[in-house]
Amino acid sequence: MEFHAAVEGFCRYLAAERGRSEHTVRAYESDLIQLLDYALASGAGKLQDLDLGILRGWLGELSASGQARATLARRAATVRSFANWALREELISENPALRLKAPKKEKTLPGVLRTSQLDELFASLKAAAAEGEPVSLRDRAMVELLYATGIRVGELSGLDVDDLDPDRRTLTVIGKGNKERTVPYGLPAALAVDDWLRRGRPALAGADSGPALFLGKRGRRVDQRQVRSVVAVLLDALPDTSATGPHALRHSAATHLLDGGADLRAVQEILGHSSLATTQLYTHVSVDRLRQSYSQAHPRA
Repeated sequence: MEFHAAVEGFCRYLAAERGRSEHTVRAYESDLIQLLDYALASGAGKLQDLDLGILRGWLGELSASGQARATLARRAATVRSFANWALREELISENPALRLKAPKKEKTLPGVLRTSQLDELFASLKAAAAEGEPVSLRDRAMVELLYATGIRVGELSGLDVDDLDPDRRTLTVIGKGNKERTVPYGLPAALAVDDWLRRGRPALAGADSGPALFLGKRGRRVDQRQVRSVVAVLLDALPDTSATGPHALRHSAATHLLDGGADLRAVQEILGHSSLATTQLYTHVSVDRLRQSYSQAHPRA
C-alpha cells in the first residue's frame, strides 16, 4: 500500500507541478508499478527498502527479456525522477538511484522520405480526394499538414478549427509540457485543409464533434491510432523506403527544411524541441545524405 500511495503521489506531482501530459504520466506510472512489483517479489516490504541492488536487478531482468536500450534508458530516468521526488518528500532517507546507470541509447538516424516519394504520396492522396469522399478529403488534409508543419501526431489530433489562422497560414499547437507554439504551413496544405473544411468536415460532423479540426467516421475527434493507420498504409505503398509512421513526415519535414537552408534554431522552434541538441539530429541526417551523394557522384570519392 505504501508503494502504490507513493506512485499515486508522484503522478499527481507530475501532472500538477510539472505539467506533464496524461500520456506521459501513464508511462511513468506503468514503469513504477512494474518496478515496485519486482521490489515486492525481491523482499522489499516498504519504500525505504529500495536499494541500488533492486534497481539494477530490475533493469537487468528487463534487459534479459529483450527490451531495447532506449526503453531501458527511459525507465532508468523514471526511477531517478521518482527517487529524487521521494527524497524531497522525505519518504526515503537516501536516494538509491544516484549510481543507477542504464545502457546509452542507440543513435539511429530517422527514416527520411525523398521528395520524389512525397510527390508520389501526395499525388495519390489528391487523386483519392478528387472523388469528394469525406474521409479521403480528411486524409489528404491531415497528411499535408503533418508534412507542412512537422507537428507530432498527438498535436495534429488535438487541433481545433480555431487553432488555424488561414490568412497568415499558421496554426497554434500545444506541444510537450503544455507549451504553445505557432507553426507556419504552405499553400498545398492550406488548399487541402480548406477543401476538408468546406466539403468533408460538414459531412461527418455531429453532436459529438465539438471544435475538433479532424473527425473520424462517427463524427468524433480523430484519434492518434487512426492517423497512424492512414500514414502507415500510404508509406507501405511506397517502394524503397525505411520510413514508417507519422513521425517519418516530421523527420522528413525537418531534414528538408535544413537541406533547403533553414536556420537550425528556426527548425527547433517549428518542431517544438526544448533542446537544440535534439534538432541537431537532423543535421546528421542531412550530412549523411550529402556524403552518400558525394560517394555516388564524385569520381575519386
